[in-house]
Amino acid sequence: MKTRIEHDFLGEKEIPANIYYGVQTLRAVENFNITGCSINSCPEMIEALAYVKKAAAQANMELGVIPAEVAKGICAACDEIIAGNLHEQFPVDCIQGGAGTSTNMNANEVIANRALELMGHEKGEYQYCHPNNHVNCSQSTNDAYPTAFRLALYNKLTTLMDAMGYLQKGFAAKGAEFADVLKMGRTQLQDAVPMTLGQEFAAYATTLGEDIIRVREARQLITEINLGATAIGTGINAPADYSRIATTALRNMTGIDFTTSANLVEATWDTGAYVQISGVLKRVAVKLSKICNDLRLLSSGPRTGFNEINLPKMQPGSSIMPGKVNPVIPEVVNQVAYDVIGKDVTVTLAAENGQLELNVMEPVIANALFQGVDMLRRACLVLQDRCVSGITANREHCRALVENSIGIVTALNPIIGYEKSASIAKEALETGGSVYELVLKHNVLSKEKLDEILSPENMMHPRFIRN
Repeated sequence: MKTRIEHDFLGEKEIPANIYYGVQTLRAVENFNITGCSINSCPEMIEALAYVKKAAAQANMELGVIPAEVAKGICAACDEIIAGNLHEQFPVDCIQGGAGTSTNMNANEVIANRALELMGHEKGEYQYCHPNNHVNCSQSTNDAYPTAFRLALYNKLTTLMDAMGYLQKGFAAKGAEFADVLKMGRTQLQDAVPMTLGQEFAAYATTLGEDIIRVREARQLITEINLGATAIGTGINAPADYSRIATTALRNMTGIDFTTSANLVEATWDTGAYVQISGVLKRVAVKLSKICNDLRLLSSGPRTGFNEINLPKMQPGSSIMPGKVNPVIPEVVNQVAYDVIGKDVTVTLAAENGQLELNVMEPVIANALFQGVDMLRRACLVLQDRCVSGITANREHCRALVENSIGIVTALNPIIGYEKSASIAKEALETGGSVYELVLKHNVLSKEKLDEILSPENMMHPRFIRN
């Protein structure tokens, strides 16, 4: 295999001649064999880095900091990466020391070497286009990496909201389908008062809609960036007006309304937006898990559980019990939720451990948020496609449970009082009789009045009937 020699201030290394990354990337690959998952597993981050480098090159060219030919070569290389090329040239582990320096240098080296080829030179001929002097010009890892992180996270959150909206529509459709399915509502797993299955599923749609709004609000926090801050927020080594020009270029390229932070020193170390986003992701996870718990309960049985709904049968449920089918889709979404909740702890601790003018823990924050968003997005899609869309209702069973429930005695409270209602409920429980029969037996109310009060359909909306 042909090789080329590259060097940094630590010494020289042989690089395969066909590889676009360079010596600093190779050192990072050797140093950070941690997760087994490289940054090329997150194409949004690689494309975001290319957008940032392209915006920087355009600003540097406009300000006369780098030659136009070099800037154009850099921009052309970035365009290829944005289009999905060369992503395999990003082998650095997602979790790394150095606050993202290895990821930033991976991008600098790949872009420089591809720009060299486009300019008619060989890889490694850095006198014509240098990873640091040209691709990283007017930048530091400490502003380039977090800006790319925010751009990638913004795009990922957008896909999450799309998936949540897809699931929300699925629950809303079931709410409409089950609007006439009478069932018993429950509190503390005990009979409460009647409702419809449609009301139950419509509530799931509503709660997802609320969380889509929360994700959108949190996403807005990361449109404030520190591009131009360079090392610690003072803008050292960047020309005057670079921050404004580069941010404007990034905004124009992405269509996202990025703004420059009012205080670049604070923005360079502050990770509060990530903590808030992580909290919102935890909220989404908790809501999804609650819904999946309900689906598992409502479908439990089929002979000895609630058995009010049927989940699609996805696979055999046991290696020993023939005919058993488990609620595997809600179960896997539960597990996704637990993982996302755990990642919130990781983000919290990493954000808290920022020291002085920089938080060096951003790589683990990025990894936790990227993975959490991806898992929640896939969970929403799987839950809708392989579970919610195929749910059916056991209508007659649901109605029979209502008619045999002690809970309908609640409707008698305004007419006969709590004490007499409780006495009838107690007798019904002890004897196995129905509330309806006992009210007539004791001449508490006439049959006509009782039918009006205990009509299950009349107990699902605000209603007060006086004696």
